[in-house]
Amino acid sequence: MSARLLFVHAHPDDESITTGGTIARYALQGADVAVVTCTLGEEGEVIGDRWAGLVAGQADQLGGYRIGELTAALAALGAVRGPQFLGGAGRYRDSGMVGTPSAENPRAFINANNAEAVAALAAVIEELRPHVVVTYNPDGGYGHPDHMAAHRLTHEAVAAASAVWEVPKLYWTVSAASAIADGISQAREALADRIPAGWRLPEPGELASVDDSFVTAEIDVSGVVDRKRAALAAHATQITVGPSGNEFALSNNVIQPLLSTESYVLSGGSLYRDGSVTGERETDLLAGIDLSR
Repeated sequence: MSARLLFVHAHPDDESITTGGTIARYALQGADVAVVTCTLGEEGEVIGDRWAGLVAGQADQLGGYRIGELTAALAALGAVRGPQFLGGAGRYRDSGMVGTPSAENPRAFINANNAEAVAALAAVIEELRPHVVVTYNPDGGYGHPDHMAAHRLTHEAVAAASAVWEVPKLYWTVSAASAIADGISQAREALADRIPAGWRLPEPGELASVDDSFVTAEIDVSGVVDRKRAALAAHATQITVGPSGNEFALSNNVIQPLLSTESYVLSGGSLYRDGSVTGERETDLLAGIDLSR
């Protein structure tokens, strides 16, 4: 019986940025990998002029366009199930940031009926019966309301589905501070005098990360980094891959490293014991799981 993994993300492109290599690695190994995205990312900014008119304040067609980008990205990663949206495509809208008009939209994900949203994700868990579930840490990585809502929702859905299927391991996707620092250093050296016009290196602490001491698993994705790069490039309205191929930028033009390791924190599931980190980091999210179930 093949391994089954479920990744719960807030917007199209989130799956590729922090977990793209992990998705590709396990898909390549023959695992059944599912990605549930909670919104269409309607409130995203757009890079370049070609599709700029699709944004929420103009044609408001960006969400539909991003379904195509997500489809291409998942194909690049080898996730053959393709896109799955919580409650169906368009059920929940991108909430934008706190204090913006988009956050007041009754369809915004942060305004979802909690019981309905939990039931929708619990139904996915009951059907897929994943050995591993991955979502965000409590602050969503960088404080985006939809990421934080996805964190809460996933934990509640795992609990709600437990009578039918008890998930062995629930992880948070995080970026280790040392990996970010090393990646920025490598990007600085690789780009040297060819940083794209308008791009800049991040200020210290500007990119979201966690102290290395919190990381419990580190997945080597160097063997599939080409797939991760292709997936990032597929999200062309949101991401530009840099000239060395080992860095990228969002619409803010701040350089981010394309990491060859992806970090996680074990936070729940039947194999979770406590919040302490003991011994060496895991190198396989499936470690210790009975895959015959």
